Amino acid sequence: MNKNEKDPKITNSFNDEQEAMVFAVEDRDAGERLDKYVTESMEDGAVSRTQVQDWIKGGAVLVNNREAKANYKLTVADVVTVIVPEPEEAVIEAQDIPLDVVYEDSDVIVVNKPRGMVVHPAPGHYSGTVVNALMHHCKDLSGINGVLRPGIVHRIDKDTSGLIMAAKNDLTHASLAAQLKAHTVTRKYMALVHGNMPHENGTVDAPIGRDPHDRKQFTVIHKGSKEAVTHFQVVERFGDYTLLELQLETGRTHQIRVHMKYIDHPLAGDPVYGRNKTIGLKGQALHAAVLGFVHPRSGEYLEFRAPIPADMEHELTILRQR
Repeated sequence: MNKNEKDPKITNSFNDEQEAMVFAVEDRDAGERLDKYVTESMEDGAVSRTQVQDWIKGGAVLVNNREAKANYKLTVADVVTVIVPEPEEAVIEAQDIPLDVVYEDSDVIVVNKPRGMVVHPAPGHYSGTVVNALMHHCKDLSGINGVLRPGIVHRIDKDTSGLIMAAKNDLTHASLAAQLKAHTVTRKYMALVHGNMPHENGTVDAPIGRDPHDRKQFTVIHKGSKEAVTHFQVVERFGDYTLLELQLETGRTHQIRVHMKYIDHPLAGDPVYGRNKTIGLKGQALHAAVLGFVHPRSGEYLEFRAPIPADMEHELTILRQR
């Protein structure tokens, strides 16, 4: 069953706009409990096991198109379908969390997110995010993305630092989202990758989709994928590492991390797509350094830059000294 197909067991409880995720159980997951398997399948560990158990009780998790219990032991080739319930009753609280505000006016705010901070709440994980901080800092945020992601136009991974923009009203949100869709937003990243990049610059044009062999990862694949384009430029060489500036043309999940692995230069410190031999960062050496867009109200092009964070700069200093 794919996400566009409807199952008679769930059509009365869930609507067509809800996200459906489908996983085929591999050999290594045979014998695992259903609730544990689903919990570990959610991106960035954003859903608790208790939340998943509630989903299972509510019929939102199916095994081979049938409801199952949380302690069901999976077998090879079982197909697990997860219909993520809408968080209609979710209450997201404003939290007094310090924000590094780079720019702010009555329409838009640009913040420099630290490594380790999640951008927006998810089921079972409702606090300590950029959204919680924005709700305390700002009087208004756009409501286009619902209660879990007010104001959020785009996101970066938890362990990626750098610039993100948020909209304070729906007009601004619609304009920024349209610019992202048209690929006119400037998004440049600094990344430390393994190996000595053989080219000074180049482009990786390779479609990205969910990895059929590992439900937690994405990969370059042609079936069920979306176009993904990343441009790169060498900034500094360290022999067995290279510092790159990368510019996104598209914005797929884990795009830079997947593309760099694809060309055999994975990001240093990347716990998912990287190598065992790595540096001292807690997470991938990736920083959203430049963000530029046309202001929705004034029509002026604005561009902002955030310096490489101290922990990543420390690793670069060690490489230079070595």
